[in-house]
Amino acid sequence: MNPIRLEIFKHLFAAIPDEMGALLRRASYSPNIKERLDFSCALFDAQGVMIAQAAHIPVHLGAMPLSVQAVIQRFQTSEVSKDFGSLMPGDAIILNDPYSGGSHLPDITLVSPVFLPSSSPPFLFGFAASRAHHADVGGMKPGSMPIARELFQEGLIIPPVKLVQGGEINRDVWDLILANVRTPDERAGDLRAQLAANARGAARLQDMIARYGAAEVTAYSQELLAYTERLTRSLIRTIPDGTYRFEDFLDDDGVVDEPVPIRVAVTIAGDAAKVDFTGSAPQQRGSVNAVRAITLSAVAYVFRCLLGLDAPSNAGALRPIEVITPEGSITNARRPAPVAGGNVETSQRITDVLLGALAQALPDSIPAASQGTMNNTLIGGLSPRKRGEPEGGGVAYTYYETIAGGMGGNPHGPGGSARQVHMTNTLNTPVEALEYAYPFLVERYEIRRGSGGAGRHRGGDGVRRDIRVRYPAEASLIADRRVRGPYGLAGGEPGSTGENVIIRAGVEIPIPSKGSVDLEAGDVLSIRTPGGGGWGKAE
Repeated sequence: MNPIRLEIFKHLFAAIPDEMGALLRRASYSPNIKERLDFSCALFDAQGVMIAQAAHIPVHLGAMPLSVQAVIQRFQTSEVSKDFGSLMPGDAIILNDPYSGGSHLPDITLVSPVFLPSSSPPFLFGFAASRAHHADVGGMKPGSMPIARELFQEGLIIPPVKLVQGGEINRDVWDLILANVRTPDERAGDLRAQLAANARGAARLQDMIARYGAAEVTAYSQELLAYTERLTRSLIRTIPDGTYRFEDFLDDDGVVDEPVPIRVAVTIAGDAAKVDFTGSAPQQRGSVNAVRAITLSAVAYVFRCLLGLDAPSNAGALRPIEVITPEGSITNARRPAPVAGGNVETSQRITDVLLGALAQALPDSIPAASQGTMNNTLIGGLSPRKRGEPEGGGVAYTYYETIAGGMGGNPHGPGGSARQVHMTNTLNTPVEALEYAYPFLVERYEIRRGSGGAGRHRGGDGVRRDIRVRYPAEASLIADRRVRGPYGLAGGEPGSTGENVIIRAGVEIPIPSKGSVDLEAGDVLSIRTPGGGGWGKAE
């Protein structure tokens, strides 16, 4: 392989999901996608192997390939396709089932097959896929992220089905989905934006094939996978051989007020690694369970961080790594365990334990724990159509946001403040956009000075976000690090814990980190996020 041409193809492949993401952002309706960029786009080969992903959401790194493989299993396997029909040009498959390659129900994935240009019969070359967090997909609470006891309470479950067939929207599937969500117009707009992004990705990949030929595009896509694998093996060889163990805890599962342990043993042997989560808690009654796809995403993210920015983002990074997730555990839950918080909170704690284990082998490279939570905040209710309309009528809305916190201090300097860390790579919703889209007033948005852990290099500070609701509403929270602060390293102090508070008539009322509460008109929901841990003993 020509190394210069390999570099060219690396950027050609990477540019396509980047362009898909830019289109998806511009065409979307919801602030969660348009403002916060809560989506990912990627390309896959015909076997469902990821050949390029844009630098979007880390928690989708290991999960999106399983969605594509679920589509292949349903529509390309001969025994199954007899019932569902095989894939054809112009098709687009929709799914969100966490136990068929999804992560949690609000993350809806659209997968579009890409066929060789002008091939007869159609020859499947690969797939373009997008995954976006939709602010509501039904279920028992607005925003579809309640503390549930089973998956069915969290929202509409969509197995792999054809949303678009031969270029025409399947109206039966389309209407069924929109009839089961609280904000159908917004969902329809976001789904159309995803379809447009997939179509752009498919067109760009076909343009590449038309210019360079299918054989050369295929050869360089496979060589990029091998190149990333070689880079990962080279990285692993720099880690001293041995087994490194670490454990940390979620505060609770939202149902039982007891800590939930997550344990890992990382074994390095030459240029290969084994990551074993045996000993972690069994799957929980509350919504903090992670499916295996989420655990794979966290493992891929940690090693991808160590690789650096120049390495291609593809499936080759996981080839040298064996990941053991006992079935029925919090890192590999069984259906129908609820999973809304596993994607957002448990993924963060899995990342924390992986970094804590690797810090023993690479003490000069690994930072202290960052905030370790996404502080998921959801508010839903009715907004009057016009001024003076009585309460109880109007248009339904659902607001969702993850809120930033402190990064951990590291061997080379302090942690950043007010950052979205690790498994979320989103932005905040700007105050102006939030107040325009929802019947809220943002009364306070500031850095929590001093919340970062002390150390030679301090942890970054968390934030405080106070939102006043103008009409009665219902809020749901899935957050963590309210009992145990993010750990410090090398003698650094832990970061401060977070807090959730309702301010009603000037009185502060603490509320749990996980659960749902009713808000009265004029109430303020105050989210105060953790700081990062400190690194090194304070001088």
